[in-house]
Amino acid sequence: MIEAIVKGFAISLLLIISVGPVVFAIFKQSINNGHAGGFSFIGGVWLSDVFWVILSNVFSNLVLDLLRFEKEIGIIGSVFLLALGVYYLFFKKVHLKEDENKIVITTRKHARLVLSGFLINTLNPGVIAFWLSTATAFAASHTGKQRIIIFSTCILINTGVDILKVLLAGKIRKKINERVLSIINKVSGLILVGFGIVLLIGVLFGASLKH
Repeated sequence: MIEAIVKGFAISLLLIISVGPVVFAIFKQSINNGHAGGFSFIGGVWLSDVFWVILSNVFSNLVLDLLRFEKEIGIIGSVFLLALGVYYLFFKKVHLKEDENKIVITTRKHARLVLSGFLINTLNPGVIAFWLSTATAFAASHTGKQRIIIFSTCILINTGVDILKVLLAGKIRKKINERVLSIINKVSGLILVGFGIVLLIGVLFGASLKH
């Protein structure tokens, strides 16, 4: 059991040190919408990770079939990131409330944040490949119980780190004004556009190199 926990911790480190659009999105959503909004967003990311872990371990053949549509998934994911980035760059209006308790997030807004986190994570071919490759690597040499411990440990640690990011963003939020928040939104939008372009280029040119 200890060995399984250590391996789960090791996998989580790979996720923690990896830099992707989710990292920047967590900070941006937390600064814009406070702790509640940030937690809703990482809830969507968590659901996405659980979704791919279950599929990769129980329905690995299905995930392999889905990877045959890696190009299509990548294009959809890149378009989603580009659209989100353009929105934050040019259309997102910033209204900073100094008191976080005054931020009102409706049920619909929570649902949108959860969905946003879920889609950003789910529509990333790199996330799919990561969970499938780790699940495949452990499938032959570990029992079902051991794999449950490994992946549960990994997701719990990764979620804990995401929660710390939300709390850190909350501390940063207290020291910024609307102008700085506007800059943060535009920088986040630029980063999302950048990730979208890189993903799209990787998908299109990667696919062309395979043929």
